[in-house]
Amino acid sequence: MGSGAEFGKIVVFGVGLIGGSFALALKAAGQAEEIVGFGRSLSTLTLALDRGIIDRIGIDPGQETADADLVLLATPVGRMPEIMARIAPYLGGETIVTDGGSTKSDVVAAAREHFGARAAQFVPAHPIAGAENSGAAAARADLYRNRKVVLTPLPENPVLNVARVRSAWEWCGGEIFELAPDEHDRVFAAVSHLPHLLAFALVHGLAAREDSRLYFDFAASGFRDFTRIAASHPEMWRDICLANKRALLGELDRYREQLDELRGALSRGDGAALEKTFGLARAARRAWGAGKTG
Repeated sequence: MGSGAEFGKIVVFGVGLIGGSFALALKAAGQAEEIVGFGRSLSTLTLALDRGIIDRIGIDPGQETADADLVLLATPVGRMPEIMARIAPYLGGETIVTDGGSTKSDVVAAAREHFGARAAQFVPAHPIAGAENSGAAAARADLYRNRKVVLTPLPENPVLNVARVRSAWEWCGGEIFELAPDEHDRVFAAVSHLPHLLAFALVHGLAAREDSRLYFDFAASGFRDFTRIAASHPEMWRDICLANKRALLGELDRYREQLDELRGALSRGDGAALEKTFGLARAARRAWGAGKTG
């Protein structure tokens, strides 16, 4: 990569869509001299090596993170605490750790528990660039280009640590924003986690019917668009839902209230109420689609 790279050694835990794309993007930008990968599957790590996502397959997490410039945790959020516990005793004084998890309060709590006084070296992040496909085969260098990346810095993070993590995601092409961890979780419970839950529920409900084949045979574009995200990674979304349980339950209750209102209008034959709800929703959706919602 040459001596002009901003980062010397980067260690990535989880070389699938999120971690693999991060690695490919930094390599494409010429900003990583060496990338070492860890994962649960040798076949996935071998594929990542063959695709040039990583330069080496890691063997000892402690040894590799001791002299790393940057460590990315890109596993399902449920696995992050055990990784933090493994690398914490060996974390180099100049090493910065970040993550790509879709929930933040739980990850921050785990970092404080396992890193202790070194939690200042952990700068949480969430790239808003998921896809229904997962694994190293789905990774691509342009995944984060013009996509939002939310940082949720800790009060104890040195400014320089936050700046370096910001820089890494900017090299990936991301547009950087900052939120508090609880604010992040509240927002994404509504606009990401709830829609996934609903899509999984709808597809599961139809799949469980005895004559499910009949329904799927006639499902068209509306069903496809509404349920696309139900093809997402089950383990990852299990972890996300459980990690953000409190906020997600609140959003689920709100949605049930909305459904109850619609059910009431439908039961009464109240077309005006249905049309009003649909009209407001249409206007909001069109404004969002046109980028006019702020």
